[in-house]
Amino acid sequence: MKLTKEQISNGIWILAIVLILFTPVGFHVRVWVNKLVATVISADAVDEEEQVTVKDYDWNLIGLEGNPLNLKSLKGEVVLINVWATWCPPCVAELPRFVELYADYGDKVTFAFVANDDRKKVETFLGKKGYRLPVYFQASPAPVEMQSSSIPVTFILSKEGKIVVNKTGAANWNSDYVRNLLDQLLAE
Repeated sequence: MKLTKEQISNGIWILAIVLILFTPVGFHVRVWVNKLVATVISADAVDEEEQVTVKDYDWNLIGLEGNPLNLKSLKGEVVLINVWATWCPPCVAELPRFVELYADYGDKVTFAFVANDDRKKVETFLGKKGYRLPVYFQASPAPVEMQSSSIPVTFILSKEGKIVVNKTGAANWNSDYVRNLLDQLLAE
């Protein structure tokens, strides 16, 4: 049986699709595509009349080193919370921009990167990438206003507890827009 050029071409396309969907090569391709997308997408603030205030700040988190953190202790601060996982291509794609933002704002804004993943996988991932971020794991459910069935999801809370940014999906978190927004919130 002789294969035609069309059959060979179809076979190559099928192989490429299988590689992208079901192998680690595909994971890296999806991360790369999400990085491209995230460079043009910046997180926008929620319209002021649609901003929701977090009513119950009782959210227990446990840090990588075992240190407890309750969201209650952050009332009155500008807080950026990102829920992510190592197996999530958009999450992995946006982390480098978070690292850059954290380097400049980590002493002014409280950051909490909440991992929906296995502790060992998170430690290995962070070590391999050289990321030094404040990573936590959930010890209790998130406040109702911040629950999401999708990741990555990122929230920026004002000092008054209003959710100023509620963004699902990858974005450029080191954009001028985000930096200006954080500066505004810090000045309030």
